[in-house]
Amino acid sequence: MPAILKGSCRCGSVRFSVESHTPVAYQLCYCSICRKTAGGGGYAINLGADARTLTIEGAESISVFRAEIEDDETGACRTSTGERNFCRGCGSALWLFDPEWPELVHPFASAIDSALPVPPERVHIMLASKASWVVPNVGERDVEFDTYPDQSIEDWHRTRGVWVD
Repeated sequence: MPAILKGSCRCGSVRFSVESHTPVAYQLCYCSICRKTAGGGGYAINLGADARTLTIEGAESISVFRAEIEDDETGACRTSTGERNFCRGCGSALWLFDPEWPELVHPFASAIDSALPVPPERVHIMLASKASWVVPNVGERDVEFDTYPDQSIEDWHRTRGVWVD
């Protein structure tokens, strides 16, 4: 049975739960969007979950932010399809949903109230976008990527035997 992740915002206006086969908070994203919307330490940690199982209390307190993304080569901007859901009362980042992958929702580990497993190692992604003041704490078994890794969140969990059935 998948893990049930329960989360909330800081002020308590929004509470949610979602089922996850991939509950290990292993992937640290240093992109400017995650860092500025959810990453006080210079990164955010995104989990994976089944979007069909997301239940929300206090949905009227949620706002959605869609970031503008600048193309490094052309300078042209486009609006991200990713919808970052946050509490409009306290600003807590809650989850990311992208309609391009409607079966998935990505709760921010920082919003999860349930106990999460300790990762055996971490993956540091989007390091090319990290802030100059950030010094990643890279463990001996950790891996680093300037952009995105080839391995999905599901694949990472399965290859390490931490996929929850």
